[in-house]
Amino acid sequence: MATTKLDRAAWQNTFDQLSKTQLAGKQVEIEVTGLSIGDQIEQEWIQLLGIAYDPRNERIEVLVEGLDHLISRPREVWVEHGPAGLVSMEVIDADDVRQIIRLRDPLMLPYSGPT
Repeated sequence: MATTKLDRAAWQNTFDQLSKTQLAGKQVEIEVTGLSIGDQIEQEWIQLLGIAYDPRNERIEVLVEGLDHLISRPREVWVEHGPAGLVSMEVIDADDVRQIIRLRDPLMLPYSGPT
């Protein structure tokens, strides 16, 4: 798997493209870690709707079922790609808080047929 740093100029277009082509049906876990807040799981394997960057308000939005996870004043974005596409993303904000977004496909249970 390859991890790369995204240039800020590419954030908006990259997130728009990922949301349209790779993120449909994915589940997401969001971990937030920093010296001032410790290590916390904010969301655990819920439906991901998309990721967007708003350059005017300097904010990355991770759109999940039921709420939006907002990352204000992002400084760096790192993405990890595997054979099937985006695996995880790490956003470091201006306060040096790291937001780690992990993605997976939902567990598909075998069809048991009508009862």
